[in-house]
Order: sequence, then C-alpha cells, then structure tokens
Amino acid sequence: MNALRKAFGYCAVFLLLFLAACGGGAAATEEAPRELSSGEDYAAATEAPAPEQPASILPSGGYPAPTAGAGNEPYDMFFEDYGVNPSIDTEDDNLSTFALDVDTGSYTVMRNYLNDGNLPPPESVRVEEYVNYFEQGYDSPSEHQTFNIYIDGGPSPFTQTERYDMLRIGIQGYEVADDERKDAALTFVIDVSGSMDMDNRLGLVKQSLEMLVEQLHEDDTVSIVVYGSEARIVLDPTPGSRSGEILSAIYSLQPEGATNAEAGIRLGYRMAMEAYMRDGINRVILCSDGVANVGETGPEAILEEIDHYVEEGVTLTTIGFGMDNYNDTLMEQLADQGNGFYAYVDDRDEARKLFIDEITGTLQTIALDAKVQVEFNPDVVRNYRLVGYENRDVADEDFRDNEVDAGEIGAGHSVTALYEVKLFPEASGKIATVFMRWEDPDTHQVVEISQDFYADDLERDFDETDPYFQRAVVVAEFAEILKESYWAEDSSLDDVYDEARRIEDDLRRDDDMEEFVDLVKMAVRLWQ
Repeated sequence: MNALRKAFGYCAVFLLLFLAACGGGAAATEEAPRELSSGEDYAAATEAPAPEQPASILPSGGYPAPTAGAGNEPYDMFFEDYGVNPSIDTEDDNLSTFALDVDTGSYTVMRNYLNDGNLPPPESVRVEEYVNYFEQGYDSPSEHQTFNIYIDGGPSPFTQTERYDMLRIGIQGYEVADDERKDAALTFVIDVSGSMDMDNRLGLVKQSLEMLVEQLHEDDTVSIVVYGSEARIVLDPTPGSRSGEILSAIYSLQPEGATNAEAGIRLGYRMAMEAYMRDGINRVILCSDGVANVGETGPEAILEEIDHYVEEGVTLTTIGFGMDNYNDTLMEQLADQGNGFYAYVDDRDEARKLFIDEITGTLQTIALDAKVQVEFNPDVVRNYRLVGYENRDVADEDFRDNEVDAGEIGAGHSVTALYEVKLFPEASGKIATVFMRWEDPDTHQVVEISQDFYADDLERDFDETDPYFQRAVVVAEFAEILKESYWAEDSSLDDVYDEARRIEDDLRRDDDMEEFVDLVKMAVRLWQ
C-alpha cells in the first residue's frame, strides 16, 4: 500500500504541475517541472507562478516535457506517463494479462537524448521498449509452428535485502525469407511541414526511404502522400520495378506550410485502398515528428476517420524523426490503434536496421491481436510484478475474447516480458503457465499455445544465467532508474554500468551491447 500511495502521490504532483502549466490555455515553460525527491511536500512544489507562453497543442492525455537540446537550445517533447505496475499478491489475483508489443521507439528516443547531452524525461521511458530493442537469442519455432514460448529465470542482482527472481518470457515468431515475403502495397505519408526542415528530419526521411527502395520487389507498389498545411499526392501507386521514378519523387520533397496530419493520414488511407492487394501486405507508413497543429490533432479523433480501413486489413506503422519538438504520444498511440508498430529513427544506422536488416519483419505481419496471459501458482509464488507494459494491460477475463484489440507481430520478431517474482521459502513445483493467443492474418483462425515453468528451472546465480537474460534484466533496470520507478530506488546507474560491462565480455562483437554500455556511461555522468 505504501508503494501505491507513493505512486498516487507522484501522479497527483504531475497532474497539478501540468494544470498549473496549462493555466487555462497557457503552455509549458521552457524549464522542466521540478520533480520531487522521496518524501518531499508536493504542496510547496506547486507554488511556482503560472507560465506566460502561448499554448502548445497536446494530444488527449499527453503533456509536454520541455528540456534542452544540443547547444542548450530549448525544445518541447510530448510524452504520456503511464505510471508503474504494482506488485500483486497471488492470493488476490494470480493472472497477469497484456497485449504484446514490438515497439522500440522509447529506446531510440533515449539514445538521442543522451547523445545530445541530456537525460531523457522519466515519462518518456517505456521499459518494455528498451528490452525489446535487443536481440534475445531465442530459437526459431520448429517447422509448421508460428511461435515459440521461451521461459527462463534467476535471481535479480539489484535487490539487496531479500531474494527476488526475474522471469523472462519470450515469444519468437517464425522467419520469412525475403524471396518468400508477400508483395506489398506501401503508402508513405510524409510530413513536409516547416517543423521537418532539418537534416535529422526530412533529410533523414529521404535517406531512409532510399534504403527501402533498394529492398523492393518488382511487384511491390509505392505511393507517396505529403502534408503541410494541406495534403497532396506526390506519387500514384508505382511498381517497385520503376525505382527511378520512386526515388525522383522522394528526392523532390521539400518543406512547406503548417502540419495537418489528419488530412495527410486520411488521404494516405484513400491511396492505400486504391493500391490495395487482396492477398498482399497493405501498409500505411507515417514519417513525421508527430506534431499536429492544423485540423484534428489527437490520436482518437484522427483514428475515427480511418477505423474502417483498419478492419479492411490496412495497417499503420509510424516512424518518428527529429527531437527539437517531437510528439511521442501521438506517434505511439496511432501505431497501437492502427494495428501496426512504432519506431523512432535517430540516425542512418537505425534506418538501415529498420529498412534493410529487418525489412521483412517491418512489412509482413504474422499475428494479429496477440496477447499473453500468465497464470501464477499461488502455492509457489507469493507476489509478482510485470516490468513495463503499463499501457498494454488487458483485463484477465478478456484474454479469450477475440473482439478485444491487442498487439501485432511481424515475421521473425521476438517479444519479451520480464516479471519480478517473490517465491515462498523452500517452494517447489510449477511457478507459472504462460498462454499466448493470436489471430492468423491469412486464415483468421485464432490459435492458443502454452508453456509451463518450474522452480527447478530457475538458476541460483545470476552470473550463470543466459547472457541474453542477463542483458534483458540489466536493460530493464536501466530503464526503471531513468523512469524514476519506485521499484528501482535501491539500485543505481553505477550498479547497472558494472553489470553491463561484465555482460559485454560475454556478448563479444555485439554492437548493440557495446553501444548500451556507452549509453549507460553517459547517463552516469549526467546523473551526477
């Protein structure tokens, strides 16, 4: 209860600060709201005078997180704070249910912040997106299987007073060879408003799309819609065999006008229906900084316009660019509700990963409305906590309701969830059963599989667990510290750095791990 009261107190503080910042139409100031230390009286902290700047347009439920960019230039970033999951006693509720999520945008946003010399705002951190950014080392499903469920676990290295174990639950989808990928009708909706007039925005969009064009099949089609103050068609559906025409259209893009995302997305979906492939991939790909200041500006209103297209099987991927003012909330929620996924491209390497290295998974979906339910054994597990997935909660009774929206998974993608569990002393036997349920996008049949996990399967020493498991736990702790989670109060970035350096030796020639160690080192320096 203390943890819940504290979490509620923090939420109240942020709400009061936001309302004070809005001031009936006033916007956030250029200084970030001061956050409270543990136990600080929040009433005194809310006595700051109301800011005087004009209002920014916010999506429903979102709020700005002002900070400073490279060269100490102020900018506004918009995020949604989803809170932190509580620890739950199994005698009260032994079921944990959530929609699967392959988004990674939160991790790359953090990387961009650190490379600019700033810590990311706590509300920008979605722990599962940090964990799912990394390769997990799962085996591919055997022939004729769509998914594998993989479970392992061991003690947490970050709990000091008593033993807690971490469970890693992994879902691995089957691979699809590039020459076996379905033909794709791709409609790019590109923000060319004035806010995109930067090399790390529209310039990087062009470079990213150039990479994708190189991967197209002859029978794929590409359409391009742009929007500034208004939306217009730049390229009608054009086959991949005419790559020169597609590239010319990409190179011609220039910044113009305000930001009418609603008009751009609406026109993009109409184009997607013109190019619709009955047995192929039909995907709208939004490339934007997420800022919308003309027309409808929130995800709910925009998606009301396109909901029936989603039912037709047209999915939406959102790819974020830019940092000086960026709307993470809008981009993440659009992708969630548009049956797609959200990524953030901060440099050419990330673009290459998305559009070359993982192009088939980026385009071809192998599971719709995928969700997991973990049934903990109350005779073995005293309490548990799902780490992350706060905005992916599904009611336990809705797990087998096929009408409930959940997550989508691309070919070859893996999804990982971590649980912190406290076992009863000398407990033995089954810890949990993991159920996964999804709809096949081709046959529309619903499939369910399950896997058991036992106390004897737990490792007794963290250092002896699978190195990929170790990395997932360390990355999650890093995220929880940056999120200023109550559950990470007893650990530090120094602890994370020490563990990351050790794991780096076990994962030699792993570029992502080497980069992670460098990012933790940056965070340690900035945290002081």
